[in-house]
Amino acid sequence: MHSYIKKLGFLYKTYVLTILTLGYLTSEMGHFLIGVTSKATARDVHYGDIKCQLLEHLADSTVFNYTLHERCDTSPDQRSCELLVLEDGSPFCEWNYNGLGFQYQLLAGPAFIAVYSIVGVFFGMAADKFNRVRLLSLCTLISAAAIGLIGMATSYWHLILLRIMLAVGEAGTNPLSTGILSDLFSEEKRGLVMAIFNWGIYAGIGLAFPVGRYVTEMNVGGLGWRVPYYVSGMIGLIVAALAITTMTEPKRQAISEEADNDNNETSKPRSAVQNTTSTPTESSEKTSIWKVLFQPKILILCIAASIRHTGGFCFAYNADLFYRDIFPGYDLGWSLFVVTFLVGSVGVVIGGVTSDSIVKKYGIRSRVAVLAISQLIATPFAYGSIYLGPTGAMVTLAISYLFAEMWFGILFAILVESVPMSVRSTTVGAFLFWMNNFGGNVPMFVEPVRKAYDYKTALAIFYAGFYLLSSLMFGTTVLFMGKKKSKNTNVHTLAGIENGGFKNTELENGLKGFPSLENHL
Repeated sequence: MHSYIKKLGFLYKTYVLTILTLGYLTSEMGHFLIGVTSKATARDVHYGDIKCQLLEHLADSTVFNYTLHERCDTSPDQRSCELLVLEDGSPFCEWNYNGLGFQYQLLAGPAFIAVYSIVGVFFGMAADKFNRVRLLSLCTLISAAAIGLIGMATSYWHLILLRIMLAVGEAGTNPLSTGILSDLFSEEKRGLVMAIFNWGIYAGIGLAFPVGRYVTEMNVGGLGWRVPYYVSGMIGLIVAALAITTMTEPKRQAISEEADNDNNETSKPRSAVQNTTSTPTESSEKTSIWKVLFQPKILILCIAASIRHTGGFCFAYNADLFYRDIFPGYDLGWSLFVVTFLVGSVGVVIGGVTSDSIVKKYGIRSRVAVLAISQLIATPFAYGSIYLGPTGAMVTLAISYLFAEMWFGILFAILVESVPMSVRSTTVGAFLFWMNNFGGNVPMFVEPVRKAYDYKTALAIFYAGFYLLSSLMFGTTVLFMGKKKSKNTNVHTLAGIENGGFKNTELENGLKGFPSLENHL
């Protein structure tokens, strides 16, 4: 099978990108489904807050009386809730689980992120040493099994444990896939490729809205909210099988200034190269992951990305519940799908194409500038999606998403172009560790702010407000990125890449034990 796939030639790279993106999409849909099915799941499994609510068939009807909703919403206890009736004596409220509360936020965020971020570091290190295709296939298999088993959960702790299992599987997806794709595609295409791959996140979120809402309402076989998890798990199993049977481990390539430094070394007289590599201190020096991670540009980039990730998580975990709460009687499921899946996808591609087109002329700084400007433009429209009416909220959300979702693919294109090959996947894993720990746990504060003030205020702070703060931090990062070298400089650096602190001997030492990679030196 492997030889047959290889014969496809130019189609193989596209095929790999498709498989990796589909695997990421499936895992992310399983990850974010809980934000859409939470109300139905909570009523079946029993977790979270219980409050007085308008009966489901009235809340979802085309003829909606907002006054009835207000009367239910302001009822303080179960007794007063049950006493609310229509003129014919029939009740219009119910005292039931609403899918929100501390237990929901714990299930959606920390239960997943705590394990995801820790395991991701180990997968990042493993990706630098072992066969990434086999590891990725295993990760996809674990994720798919966890998603399917969530559909069989009968208690809250089942959900917690299976979310942890899902986190273990999904933790390796990004660092492993990023390493594979960066070795398959050139710098000129890398921004777009990373954007397409990371589009799987937004496609997963987008599909979670209609799948989680409408498939649940179909109540196939009386299984309700469980069916979306079964379907997602089955798709994941197919992707895992395709990955292990049709993909091969790509040859590891030096990218950015490493390849350029390599060319400089080979252009020197042989004696010069020998003198350079025979220096005791240099030959024994290895690329330090700590030296890489504590570069100011990497630190500030990580802080900015963590803040932006918080805003994204706050929206993804709360969007469906938020709009159902403030716009009862309005079915916005398909609108959310169009915005997150279609508009978000366009934004991802535009971001990748834009950064790729300007990086050759203006350098890596231009990629970071695109991040800062796109988030700044997205911010006022994000506020509009919170405070405007149903139509205005969806329109401004679409505009916000178009610009906001440019960020993820560009971010990782910047990251892989800024670090040595020998620690590339490890750096991505460590970067994701901090970014996901911060971004995934801070949304826990949405719940106390929601209860102290209201839902709109909570999202204005942690969703739209964090977009603005991330824009300012990305703008600060630009100041720490390397400048493009002029043609008459003695040391040539690939346009936009400034990483001269890492010697070619460091790269060589970092590849000891990998004969196929040492041939690149």
